[in-house]
Amino acid sequence: MAQVVLGENEQLESALRRFKRKVSSAGIFADMKKNRHFETPAEKRKRKEIARHRQKRRFRRRQS
Repeated sequence: MAQVVLGENEQLESALRRFKRKVSSAGIFADMKKNRHFETPAEKRKRKEIARHRQKRRFRRRQS
């Protein structure tokens, strides 16, 4: 849970900027987008398999 305490003379805009940075670094938006729709186990396996293939392809390109 991202939390920002407002300083004594801190403006709301700067606190909001700090909050947005904390939320993005914690990965809350990515997790929220991932869980937005239900995914069947078969769809999850297929997505992970595709991600593995992409990762292998990137790794091979770096080596050459």
